[in-house]
Amino acid sequence: MERQLICIFTILCFISASIGRTGFGPGEQEWGYVQVRPYANMFWWLYYTTADVKSYYDKPLIIWLQGGPGASSTAYGNFEELGPLDVDLKPRNYTWVKNYNLLFIDNPVGTGFSNVENKSSFVTTNAEIASDLLECIRGFYTQLPQFKPVATYITTESYGGKMGAEFALVWDRAQRAGTIESNLKGVALGDAWISPVDSVLTWAPYLLNMGMIDTKDFYEIDAAANDTRNKIETGQWLEALIDFSFTQSLILEKTCNIDFYNILTKRKCDHLLPQELLFFNEESLYQNFFKETQSLDTLMNGPVKEALGLNVTHGSQSRIVRARLMNEIMKPVTNIVEQLLNETKLNVFVYNGQLDLITDTPGTLHWVEKLDWTQQWKWLPREPLLSKDGYLEGFSKTLDKFCMYWVNRAGHMVPRDNPTAMEIILKNLTSNA
Repeated sequence: MERQLICIFTILCFISASIGRTGFGPGEQEWGYVQVRPYANMFWWLYYTTADVKSYYDKPLIIWLQGGPGASSTAYGNFEELGPLDVDLKPRNYTWVKNYNLLFIDNPVGTGFSNVENKSSFVTTNAEIASDLLECIRGFYTQLPQFKPVATYITTESYGGKMGAEFALVWDRAQRAGTIESNLKGVALGDAWISPVDSVLTWAPYLLNMGMIDTKDFYEIDAAANDTRNKIETGQWLEALIDFSFTQSLILEKTCNIDFYNILTKRKCDHLLPQELLFFNEESLYQNFFKETQSLDTLMNGPVKEALGLNVTHGSQSRIVRARLMNEIMKPVTNIVEQLLNETKLNVFVYNGQLDLITDTPGTLHWVEKLDWTQQWKWLPREPLLSKDGYLEGFSKTLDKFCMYWVNRAGHMVPRDNPTAMEIILKNLTSNA
């Protein structure tokens, strides 16, 4: 009888510790929708950490925002970069879930499983995106209030950095004002689309110095890049986007289809269709980069959708998301990063893969060194970024709460290309937890 009671107690303890649901793939999960505005519904998907801890809430919460705008965090970030399973549904050794609670948000509304029920509900500005994300977090805490005191960090990639920077700023303001109970502590901007003009203007010299073009090609690409700059400086945002797309097309022609996400990717000498490049269609670039793997669309609209019990077609509104933001894509948000540094106590990390072209490291360094925060930062020495066994994974430069990372052997998708470096960055980001 005593043995039976012990067994029953053990089973009850196991059940009480199981607070999530069985979703898609291993581990405990939770997911849901938040109506951030009338007719605008944002989808989130949480993976509880698999770390050996007494409570899930002993580990930080990491939020992941994908780029695009219109690329899905629950798809690309989850299955292609850092979730527990890869796109072929094999366990990923370097998944972030091993050390953190991981929250994917399909953002802006209309992306992935997020959706709008009225076409007027799509966003048109970065400020609207940030406002929606804050409402999503409010709804997330309503459903899972245990996460309110948990140290939380926003991590981003590409256009997600542009969205995430302003999200972090409005969230921090709300947190300090007491209108949201939370514990946001930092934001990481990965290969981030913060200053489009600095990225575009460094394409030609970067390609020339990497041996990808000759001097004649350099002058042609540089001229197109300067046309883009002129449009940006005069506030002709749609025209700047068109010139930007033309510059991309010219680079593809001169380099015989270089991969903008990793310049060393082995590719056939063919080209993306013009309509795939026009208007910064980043999801087409994602699809082209990952074309060797199983179709994400099939995965998301098949077994994932069924397992999560959803009735929304994944990705059906993504193109409209981008179309509504055409006048916003080429605008810089360096002023937002400056406000993060000057007005908040958040950790602000910037990291960039050395093989990324779309937001190359020279361009990132340009806007970082022009930030109106401290002129002493640029003269600080870089420190080597070393793995546990002493291998060089890149470099870092740190002053107070701000840090920039140069990541070796990585393109646009640092978590996928150099998970060792990414692990170090995350550890440093969350060190004040």
